[in-house]
Amino acid sequence: MDYVIISLAAFCTSALTLFSGFGLGTLLLPAFALFFPVDLSVAMTAVVHFLNNLFKLALLRKWADRSVVIRFGVPAALAAFPGAWLLFWLSDLEPVTTWTLGETTGIVTPVKLIVAVLMAGFAALELAPRAGDRLLPRSQWLLGGALSGFFGGLSGHQGAFRSAFLVRAGLSREAFIATGIVIACMVDVTRMGVYARHFVSSGLEAHAGLLLCVLGAAFFGAWIGNRYSHGVTMRTIRLLVAAMLFGVAVVLGLGMT
Repeated sequence: MDYVIISLAAFCTSALTLFSGFGLGTLLLPAFALFFPVDLSVAMTAVVHFLNNLFKLALLRKWADRSVVIRFGVPAALAAFPGAWLLFWLSDLEPVTTWTLGETTGIVTPVKLIVAVLMAGFAALELAPRAGDRLLPRSQWLLGGALSGFFGGLSGHQGAFRSAFLVRAGLSREAFIATGIVIACMVDVTRMGVYARHFVSSGLEAHAGLLLCVLGAAFFGAWIGNRYSHGVTMRTIRLLVAAMLFGVAVVLGLGMT
């Protein structure tokens, strides 16, 4: 049953989140957590996320905007390193609050609360009147990349911050998706290097069969999403990014992930 449920979750989220530039890891982690301990779920989610990004890179790399990759992606990848290390330090802090409703328990940590507020702010900005007319100046790409990479390394939700900036970079639909994927791979390399020591103790190798099935489902989902992406406009992507930012912000703010 775990093979079916997690693979189905991987397929659906990979197909539906191709346009937004984020969401696979956020939605896949709870599926893994239904059957495995949290530390192992985090490790398996990270592997699927990284390898699926490489697959999407192979599909869409020709559309990537090189100038945005350099001026936004390089500082993002560098800033992800201190963000990921800070995560280990902050993980020792006491939760802000905890709550229980039936069988659901929420643990609100300082990191989750900070990231949730930032995401909600980005979403509100994107939905503000005439938001689509305001582009991100080239002079702010370096700062935007550094902020998205740092908080991505800190919270693991790198795609949410990246997309919040890139929707204002004046890119076409294809360039937005492809450029985000290239930058995601760059940040993932940094994060995976920091998290590697965690993978060694998580027992990841004992579940190679499941990982292969989930990866296959995620690859197929990305292929389907790319094949039927031609009718999607940048306006639709903007609204999708804003909606998912709000959704992730609520889940994080309540401590549900």
